[in-house]
Amino acid sequence: MDNLLKNCRLCPRQCGINRYENTGYCGVGEEILGAKACLHQWEEPCISYRNGAGTVFFSGCSLHCCFCQNAPISNEIKGKAITVRQLSEVFLRLQEQGADSIELVTPTHYVLQIISALDMVKHRLGIPVIWNSGGYELPETIRLLDGYIDVYLPDIKYFSSDISAKYSNAPDYFEYSSAAVLRMINQAGKLVYNDQGGLIRGTVIRHLVLPSHRHDSMKILDWIAENTTPETALLSLMSQYTPFDGIPDSCSELRRRITKMEYNSVVRHAQDLGLDGFIQEKASASADYVPDFDFSGLPE
Repeated sequence: MDNLLKNCRLCPRQCGINRYENTGYCGVGEEILGAKACLHQWEEPCISYRNGAGTVFFSGCSLHCCFCQNAPISNEIKGKAITVRQLSEVFLRLQEQGADSIELVTPTHYVLQIISALDMVKHRLGIPVIWNSGGYELPETIRLLDGYIDVYLPDIKYFSSDISAKYSNAPDYFEYSSAAVLRMINQAGKLVYNDQGGLIRGTVIRHLVLPSHRHDSMKILDWIAENTTPETALLSLMSQYTPFDGIPDSCSELRRRITKMEYNSVVRHAQDLGLDGFIQEKASASADYVPDFDFSGLPE
């Protein structure tokens, strides 16, 4: 696995960078950079069903979306260096605090280090491990996670290549995200719950509705309906888009929240398709839902 960091091709960018010497498109090298580890109460009900997900936010990202609500850590790479051993200890500490799961947020560029950390402690974890990613994944990278990840929580952000190119410099986004989600579903299998309603195996597909792009959202829902079943995947439809400072002039249409009409039309489409899962309330569009990335929960 060491060689995979010397010629890094872990995400669709396939930079080929030696991450022991330089940083890739994701903005990070070989070192793990964490931003926060905490009990997160605001995930889907089947994930935060008791005390909250034991969430580890990682710094860096292979997408760098122009509207990212976590921009300080994804785009500006604000983070604290931790070792693989320390990461494994964070997992155990979150479990001791009563976490419903270990949730890894934007983890793709640290996949090798995460596998090493899980090798140290997976036998001591009695809660599921969740892979929460932007969906821009290589199927080969997802294959590495077989036996390590219990629940996949990917985004499918865009259907249109023009939109994904404009907002994330990734015209091939849907090509990769759709293939990755199908591999995740195949790997995780049918949805499995514990006796408290917590999801312990399976896939939840997230989609955030963006202003001015409700028809793109509907095309994504069409694809989900055609390619998944209620037994293998849930939909999590989100309304929480909140514009932040720094959105470029070329994307000025993103400098507002979505309207009720936009969101309700997408919700109705999901209902017409018979998709099962979660629909976020429109009131969730608030900066209050963005964590303070203060490195809390990470080793001193």
